[in-house]
Amino acid sequence: MDLLNTLVDKGLRRELPTREEALAVLATSDDELLDVVAAAGKVRRQWFGRRVKLNYLVNLKSGLCPEDCSYCSQRLGSKAGILKYTWLKPDEASKAAAAGVAGGAKRVCLVASGRGPTDRDVDRVSKTIEAIKEENEGVEVCACLGLLSDGQADRLRSAGADAYNHNLNTSEETYGAITTTHTYADRVETVQQAQAAGLSACSGLIAGMGESDKDLVDVVFALRDLDPDSVPVNFLIPFEGTPLAKEWNLTPQRCLRILAMVRFVCPDVEVRLAGGREVHLRSMQPLALHLVNSIFLGDYLTSEGQAGQTDLDMIADAGFEVEGAGTTTLPRHRADALSGGCGTQDATAEPGCGSHGTAGAAGCGSHQGGGGCGPCGGHGERERQPAGGVGSTGEGVPASRTDAAGAARTDLVAVRRRGAGTDLAPNA
Repeated sequence: MDLLNTLVDKGLRRELPTREEALAVLATSDDELLDVVAAAGKVRRQWFGRRVKLNYLVNLKSGLCPEDCSYCSQRLGSKAGILKYTWLKPDEASKAAAAGVAGGAKRVCLVASGRGPTDRDVDRVSKTIEAIKEENEGVEVCACLGLLSDGQADRLRSAGADAYNHNLNTSEETYGAITTTHTYADRVETVQQAQAAGLSACSGLIAGMGESDKDLVDVVFALRDLDPDSVPVNFLIPFEGTPLAKEWNLTPQRCLRILAMVRFVCPDVEVRLAGGREVHLRSMQPLALHLVNSIFLGDYLTSEGQAGQTDLDMIADAGFEVEGAGTTTLPRHRADALSGGCGTQDATAEPGCGSHGTAGAAGCGSHQGGGGCGPCGGHGERERQPAGGVGSTGEGVPASRTDAAGAARTDLVAVRRRGAGTDLAPNA
């Protein structure tokens, strides 16, 4: 189709599609879905080959967040039965991070619930970053601590942080309907502070919160304007006990179209498949690897992902390969720009070329944390905890979310009961 040919040509040249073209991708039919995936896959391979970057999340502080983000199980007033604990010690966090690195993760994402860090919190996280880097040579570290105050991004960079994550989540127009305790502009400012400090910026979105196609296009174009190195795409996990518990409105096909649209708008950016992929893509996750070049390994902040080994098998079975520590994630022109080099604007530059520089390549991102960051875990069988059941028994639950008797599925999501903050081994 002419639309897809046009978008592929633009993507190979790093040329921004029009909003109308982005909307048209979301409006394509299921009959056209494989054509859409194939077209976006050409753009993905141009800039990232067949490599998949693995990221691992360590939840440093879980629950009890004063913010009221409607999507978050750690929000103020949440009745979700999640783990709640205060700051992990540096050695505990380093041990958790080592499990992810052993599973193949190239980047460790450190997340803490809350509006934003105090200066004392930044000191804590700085010591944790140093401990992780001392024990895991070459690992990249991304921090996700919420809204930053003046000077905090510089301090994190000095401590060895490579990246900072803070998601925009949804469009500016609808942001106030999702969160009232801070503003969209606050989030934009934090991303810009991270960039000004020389950190690799990571900022993404959450789909499935009842937004329109226009909202999705608006937030992706806003992200393109911010120009982060990494764009995590989360799909809402409707935790019981949160205001969005009944928002079961995504299908695997819809998720793939959203990922394709993001790839066309951000052709040379690390697009990361983040929270909710197991819940909403399910058996179609391998197709998403033709669109994204980065995923989280294993569990998420407050929910469990599929087994880490299952993730690795999926990557291999789909014909992709795990990106090694010695390979630069970003294309040469982006990696050079990040490290302060002159870069190259040559659209034919080979994927993965260039120097890391000091800031690394990307960040993390999942909607399961008050700070706006995301997912990870590891191997082992998934525990089914009654407190972790997620699913709506109200109207509007898609047929794929119900069992043979028509009752809502509560086995799609389990509250995380292993890994960081628990006595059980992580799922990596």
